[in-house]
Amino acid sequence: MQQTTTTTVSREEGIVHSKGYAAKEPKTALEPFEFERRPVGDNDVLINIKYCGVCHSDIHTARSEWRGTKYPVVPGHEIVGEIVQVGKSVSKFKVGDRAGVGCMVDSCKKCDHCLAGQEEQCSRTVWTYNSPEGHIGGNTYGGYSSNIVVDENFALRISPDVDLASAAPLLCAGITTYSPLRRWKVGPGMKVGIVGLGGLGHMAVKLAHSMGAHVTVFTTSPSKKEDARRLGADDVVVSSDKAGMDMHAAKLDFVLDTVSANHDIDTYLSLLKHGGAMVIVGLPTSPHTVAAESLVHWRRILAGSVIGGIKETQEMLDYCAQNGVSSDIELIPIQRINEAFERTVKGDVKYRFVIDMSSLGK
Repeated sequence: MQQTTTTTVSREEGIVHSKGYAAKEPKTALEPFEFERRPVGDNDVLINIKYCGVCHSDIHTARSEWRGTKYPVVPGHEIVGEIVQVGKSVSKFKVGDRAGVGCMVDSCKKCDHCLAGQEEQCSRTVWTYNSPEGHIGGNTYGGYSSNIVVDENFALRISPDVDLASAAPLLCAGITTYSPLRRWKVGPGMKVGIVGLGGLGHMAVKLAHSMGAHVTVFTTSPSKKEDARRLGADDVVVSSDKAGMDMHAAKLDFVLDTVSANHDIDTYLSLLKHGGAMVIVGLPTSPHTVAAESLVHWRRILAGSVIGGIKETQEMLDYCAQNGVSSDIELIPIQRINEAFERTVKGDVKYRFVIDMSSLGK
């Protein structure tokens, strides 16, 4: 029988007690960590976390590879679970509802970005972990834990018809790829290239295919050809195959680059038609360089994209539920998180690790 991790709330102060796993220094393994979350406020919901996806951003932050990490840090921003308590003013959720939390847990709610549904651009966005928490001070703790307290406006509805574990990565990998595909109006008749077939790339393939596009995957791994086709790719090209790359030169309407490792993006810009667009969603550790002639002479567009606002994230979740789109996952207990980190860095996962948080009770 699967054990269930329960939430303990202190009656005296309303403090929510939580168990999780944290990195305490950049070069140390994640280890068990107990902490307290803020009391459930009038507009808050308390979610018992069932599953949490493992994003490469978690690794970058835990190891301070992007700098600025404050320790201890509890990663995790692909969170799904069940609401077990609601504040007295909550109107969007009730106890027993499925809910998710992505990369954000708060914002100012008043600036132009917030009013436009772009909370991720707010200068006062509170990220799900390693971010100053205005409510109580200190830093936020993420989803490698038993529970989370969040403003109802930053909780997302999860359809009862989807597998909860495979829905978890949609909260980051899903919206990160869905948002640029929607913004550039990807649909039937369009030729779309997806660079990379990892956690982000495999979601991009599924989504672009579901939108009716002709999808070509560009990968450095010949072993991923069969998987790419299974996921919905019409064509697969190994990027070291010059003849294969040349066949697609100047033929694509849109390219989504999902690779976070350092690589030559000019190679993929050359695949775009006149006026085509390439969007980068991966974050390498050093800056890209670009040949300006490729952009100027062909009027190509090079852009970047990062997640999406709460409204768009809910739209993505509903779209995925309606179209049968979910992540391919490998389910692990929390005790294997350090192994999962190492395998993620090596690209040894198909295609997203998801932690079964009931394992916290074992």
